Amino acid sequence: MLRTFLRQTSIFLSIFISKKIIFNYKKHKKIEKFIKKKANEFYIENPRLRTHRNLSSEILNIIKSNNLKKFLRNSIIQNIFFIHNRFFIFFEFLELKNDKNWKTWKKLILENDIGKPIRFFLYSNSSGNRIRQVYIIKKFLDSAKLINLEKIQNIIEIGGGYGCMADIFKKYNKNISYTIYDMFEVNLLQFYFLKMNNLNPALGKISSKLNLINDLKLVEKYSNTKKNYFFIANWSISEFPKNFREKFFNTIYQSQYSIISFQENFENINNLKFFKKILKRLGNKFI
Repeated sequence: MLRTFLRQTSIFLSIFISKKIIFNYKKHKKIEKFIKKKANEFYIENPRLRTHRNLSSEILNIIKSNNLKKFLRNSIIQNIFFIHNRFFIFFEFLELKNDKNWKTWKKLILENDIGKPIRFFLYSNSSGNRIRQVYIIKKFLDSAKLINLEKIQNIIEIGGGYGCMADIFKKYNKNISYTIYDMFEVNLLQFYFLKMNNLNPALGKISSKLNLINDLKLVEKYSNTKKNYFFIANWSISEFPKNFREKFFNTIYQSQYSIISFQENFENINNLKFFKKILKRLGNKFI
């Protein structure tokens, strides 16, 4: 109840922002038709907890009810994928703005109209979610001074949200090879978002510079063949069933760089305890 109130309040804060909506309806209809067809295909369901079983059902409902063009206004999508008008985002925005790389951050936080995102009420050129994603990248670079982002060629993201982080990296370097592992239903949402953003993702296979997969064997194949890859898992692994998390250990261990963030508790699972054990197993290679 409180969460719903706060979400509605934060939406209200953007009500006076007036932006001309740029949206390609012809392209939207074509991609929507493709995704509706794909949504009816048989797929292997990977292990998931209650929260993500509900998310999967909601995404399929969004697709079948022709609501893809405004999927970022869906309450369940917002609860899991999208941060909007939170006041702490303003301080993250200020940190980006006062950074020496502000010209780069300014380009990367520029929001578009795909999914009808809620604009950040204190900076209408972006959304709270996009600012947060770019802020995570900045903090990673701050903590690893010797890393040159331009030299990163391969990225694998576990649980890619609706594709926002992938879109940001592709805008930073269009030649990056980016692969997202996620639930099949979420892959469909990512396909829509990235395709509408003029990218060309491959669905269900690793065959291009941007791949959306839900087969764990493909993750293992990728990590065994690609060298020096960057591993990203923002909140995702901490929301998997505990036994399923172990499947990603080697992929984490073999990565050159990694960002893993998590909630301390999720569905009565103590994630802090879990990740402390993981750090011990990873050894001195990771911080």
